[in-house]
Amino acid sequence: MLRDFAKPTKPEKDEIKQRMETEQAKLAANQMRIKEAKVPVMVIFEGWGAAGKGSVLSRVIKEMDPRFFQVATMDARPTEEEQRRPFLWRYMVEIPEEGQFKFFDTCWMEEVTGGVLSGQLDQEAFDKRVDSINMAERQLVDNGYLVMKFFFQIGKSEQRRRLDALAADHNTSWRVDDEDIWQNDHYDQCLAVYDRYLRDTNRSSAPWYIIDAKDRSWATLQVLEFLNVGIDIAIRNRGYEAPIRQNVFPLRRMPLLADIPLDKTIDETEYHVQLKALQARLGELHNELYRKRIPVVIAYEGWDAAGKGGNIKRITAALDPRGYRVHPIASPEPHEKARHYLWRFWNRLPKSGHIAIFDRTWYGRVMVERLEGFCSENDWQRAYNEMNEFEKELVDAGTVVIKFWVQIDSDTQLARFTDRQNTPEKQWKITEEDWRNREKWDQYEAAVNEMLRKTSTTFAPWHVLESNDKRYARIKALRIVVDALEQACAER
Repeated sequence: MLRDFAKPTKPEKDEIKQRMETEQAKLAANQMRIKEAKVPVMVIFEGWGAAGKGSVLSRVIKEMDPRFFQVATMDARPTEEEQRRPFLWRYMVEIPEEGQFKFFDTCWMEEVTGGVLSGQLDQEAFDKRVDSINMAERQLVDNGYLVMKFFFQIGKSEQRRRLDALAADHNTSWRVDDEDIWQNDHYDQCLAVYDRYLRDTNRSSAPWYIIDAKDRSWATLQVLEFLNVGIDIAIRNRGYEAPIRQNVFPLRRMPLLADIPLDKTIDETEYHVQLKALQARLGELHNELYRKRIPVVIAYEGWDAAGKGGNIKRITAALDPRGYRVHPIASPEPHEKARHYLWRFWNRLPKSGHIAIFDRTWYGRVMVERLEGFCSENDWQRAYNEMNEFEKELVDAGTVVIKFWVQIDSDTQLARFTDRQNTPEKQWKITEEDWRNREKWDQYEAAVNEMLRKTSTTFAPWHVLESNDKRYARIKALRIVVDALEQACAER
């Protein structure tokens, strides 16, 4: 893209000024249209050192209302804390909410291309990063985001001239570092890597716009015009549904819930013997996980009153409280609902060596949100593949992902509901919503069967816990967790 970049015809200075003022006013008006249409806008600025991204950004936002946009400056090198989470994490937690703009002064491109140029990323690692980025951008667009990507292009001699000018002024010399000098000295090498990245991440849903950045006013005008056109298209497309993607991941065959026998029990004496042994082993593994910096995500879904809380309690009882966190997931808060539905889960991911336990998960998208009409059919149909992609990102980053469905039958649920209703100290556990959900048992069962069938991947399979006998389910869960962690520790 850069090698064959044909510079657009540059207008005269007066025309640039006039058109730029017109486009700035138009962007200010479009900002209000975006707010009313509730479209989140992600604008990414990439380019050569000293290409003028900062000064152009200042001119682009000049007439915009500062209450409805933010600027994020992403360092090319993730911090030590950021390195302890998946590659996409530090970017996904920064995505804007609906009706807002977020301008990124560099994003994932600089980290990836910098890794290639420094020798830290080989071809395979580069390809995996590109796949992750394309997936993330496509998911955002499919969920209503406008993603605009600009690369600021200048030649080698122009970059050198600007670097020398910056270095000569004591007020701006701090803006020139060794990496900028290295980039200019190895311009052709950098050009090849940048060109490859731009080609591999140029998609119709989130295309690249190459900006002739030799003149800053001209560069500003190009960005403004592209941005305003993109906003017009995004608002026109607001009512259209994104395509349903085919699953590309290998799946494990899951039984129907109705075919799973629930008569499995364990003797009370044997339960306590196994509980003690498994918890002791889990405590040992937690120390090894921390030492080897292995992150763990344990996800719980299941029927109301199936025993998720008690199950989680038996796992956490074995863990160092400094090294885990339980996330009870309820209805999304307004600021969570205003973003991609996976955003609140990206925010809760554990760092390496730590454990995150989710009491309810991202799978609410294809269960309660589906059945209660909190999202469109297109939204939840798309979500199966999106959640598989999300979990693949976690696994590829070294995370152990364990997913439990806690299964009981309808009669057992009724008995437990009744017990909660009639026991004062348990009444907080039962709500009118629980009784309403119970009336939709058959609908929920059909939704769960579809969820298990479409999202039990080989890298993150579902485990069904037969929980008519809660003690049996607790021991089974502990054994599954211990086995998974032992395997992960042995492989690291």
